[in-house]
Amino acid sequence: MSKAIQHKIRSFVLRAGKLTNGQKRALEELLPDLLLDETKVFDKNNAFGNDSPVYLDIGFGNGESLIHIARMRPEVNFIGMEVHAPGVGHLLLNIEKYKLTNIRIYQFDGVEVLKDCFTENSIDGIHIYFPDPWHKKRHHKRRLIQQPFVNSVIPKLKNKARVHIATDWEEYALHIQEVFSQFEQFENIEKHNGFTSKPDWRPITKFERRGMNLGHNSYDLVYHLNTGKSKGQ
Repeated sequence: MSKAIQHKIRSFVLRAGKLTNGQKRALEELLPDLLLDETKVFDKNNAFGNDSPVYLDIGFGNGESLIHIARMRPEVNFIGMEVHAPGVGHLLLNIEKYKLTNIRIYQFDGVEVLKDCFTENSIDGIHIYFPDPWHKKRHHKRRLIQQPFVNSVIPKLKNKARVHIATDWEEYALHIQEVFSQFEQFENIEKHNGFTSKPDWRPITKFERRGMNLGHNSYDLVYHLNTGKSKGQ
């Protein structure tokens, strides 16, 4: 009897989004110089030509938050991960507009890239803004923020690395709190594992403002890794 095919549960669904003419041009002309190869181990000096800190933005959407922080922190290297072509195209157009040199891109599953491309102690920070909450209970298994994911991230992070997550789905926010509370080596910057005020490096995006107009609140959680603490996971 043949073995059943194992299907990987992903935290995203590929959607066929419509590309504008500008996004098409950006993908054709600009992406080749900024695209990182998901089949190779990430090399900071080769990608950026410097030894500056590296921050990842997993699932950057249309790149609004990534552009904001890259302009604010030109001394930091930022890597955006996004599978949807329109979002990548939108980011590229803004990289061109603001003449940014500190962003590179993986157009690939961020979970796979983290696992295969980054060595231990190589990442200074991870930002995950408004991941799909998969609000139906039967879909909760698709949520990105789960104990196995966090466990897999820890070895890749440098000591004192920052993990910043934002969501506008309260139940998911509480779930994220619960997941991180299981890891003693992550220190919430707020007492009692609380939510923090929106940091200045994360803008209120068009997507977020739309949710606010519908009565949704946003929840920010910022953690720092303390490798001196127990890793009993």
